Amino acid sequence: ILEGYGLTETSPVTNVNTFEHFRIGTVGKPVPGTEIRIAEDGEILVRGPQVMLGYYNNPEATAQAIDEEGWFHTGDIGEIDEDGYLRITDRKKDLIVTAGGKNVAPQPIENLLKTNDYVEQVVLIGDRRNFISMLVVPSFANLEAWAKKQGIEFDDHGALLRDPRVQSFMEEQVLGHLDALARYEQPKKFALLREPFTIEDGTLTPTQKVKRRVVEARYRDLIEHFYDEANHDRTVFTQDDA
Repeated sequence: ILEGYGLTETSPVTNVNTFEHFRIGTVGKPVPGTEIRIAEDGEILVRGPQVMLGYYNNPEATAQAIDEEGWFHTGDIGEIDEDGYLRITDRKKDLIVTAGGKNVAPQPIENLLKTNDYVEQVVLIGDRRNFISMLVVPSFANLEAWAKKQGIEFDDHGALLRDPRVQSFMEEQVLGHLDALARYEQPKKFALLREPFTIEDGTLTPTQKVKRRVVEARYRDLIEHFYDEANHDRTVFTQDDA
């Protein structure tokens, strides 16, 4: 499978890997006649003959999408490597901007953490906040197996997550897995959730993407605990702290 990239507004291809020139994890190089550059905030900009002239009868939307130099603003965040291959990392609307002005793309960090055997789902928090935090749904099958080997008794997921030994173990697993990140990208606090994000409860889209605004609203009280000065020395929380 060779990945490519494009949007309806770009008719629709801007980049593609070919059999002769490909790099796994990227969407390839620009097709002939197409220019790609990355804006200061990380957004992918496209200019070329395949870019639309504008949205029908909507000059305001057109002006927002295409700047005065003819660059189409895709709404995607990405990076171009030294050989010209484009990598998509996130959506601009999901980009976290910390109180210190640092841009943090959540998806790469979330995907990295989900490679840990004890993590099933994760959502980064931190827009306009002093530091990054997280909501984490453990892989309960693996966590329960570990807990039983340690002789930890529990009746349900809530009791399991409240156990100090489990919290200490998950702190090592979660924060230790991310210690190679830049300092401003590293989460300082996180909460362990006993319930997964699902389509049925409205926190996932039909394509299994997290509805970030819905999740943040649902767990607002819990999130506020992360940033309460009274919890300055605390790292791990649970859903029961809300």
